[in-house]
Amino acid sequence: MIFNSNEPLSKYVKDKFPIIAGPCVIENKDHSLKMSESIKSITDRLGLPVIFKSSFDKANRTSLNSFRGPNVEKGLEILSEVKEKNNVPVLTDVHWPEQCKIVAEVVDVLQIPAFLCRQTDLLIAAGETGKTINIKKGQFLSPEKMEHAVEKIKSTGNNNIFLTERGTSFGYGQVSDMTSIPKMQKFGHPVIFDATHSAQIPGTDKTTGGQRDMIPTLAFAAVAAGCDGIFMEVHDNPNSSKSDASTQWPIDKFEHLLGKIIRVNQACKSVE
Repeated sequence: MIFNSNEPLSKYVKDKFPIIAGPCVIENKDHSLKMSESIKSITDRLGLPVIFKSSFDKANRTSLNSFRGPNVEKGLEILSEVKEKNNVPVLTDVHWPEQCKIVAEVVDVLQIPAFLCRQTDLLIAAGETGKTINIKKGQFLSPEKMEHAVEKIKSTGNNNIFLTERGTSFGYGQVSDMTSIPKMQKFGHPVIFDATHSAQIPGTDKTTGGQRDMIPTLAFAAVAAGCDGIFMEVHDNPNSSKSDASTQWPIDKFEHLLGKIIRVNQACKSVE
């Protein structure tokens, strides 16, 4: 798929099934370049538009001692090189209103983390950049409440919005409510399903645990429910990754899983 950074991202994904994929956190430049090249090659073979994602700062790690990533300056340098060398749009998280303007100079999609989806100042600052904003639904919110987050972005005149379902807190665990997909689609913006964070089991020891083997099941169910795209964190050695090791999907199994997702999507469209 050909990406033109001078054109709106909406044109790149229009009438297609976008994939947002990449390592949870930027580990180093070489790894980011290697992963982005592999991901882009796979999605190109399958005819899917891809947005490379990786975070320069995982500010909500369970433990104080966990790896958070490079700082914003170094992270943006790496994402800029990924974008230039692999001709791929890039996405990263923002945590503070003050970060939005500088991050928007490099990335194509600013992501609002789930824990921060109600932070008015952050949402407005992100919206004012004019970039596409991916708002992850808070684990603590009903899908209906996400309309308020959408309206905060739209108040800036920015209608370039994705919403991402990433699982819902249930007791001390987490479940996925697939009805949230059509409910949030009523707001008039694409709804992406995060198949990897939805497989997490929060609060396991000093890191967040998860069930990697459930990722395909969750992805297929979300596609059947009508999601507009899939978000997946992928890694070449998930068990040794520096963040979310239990729920990153192996890159060597990525193409096979995406192929199945495409077939499920096609089957569902055939019965519409």
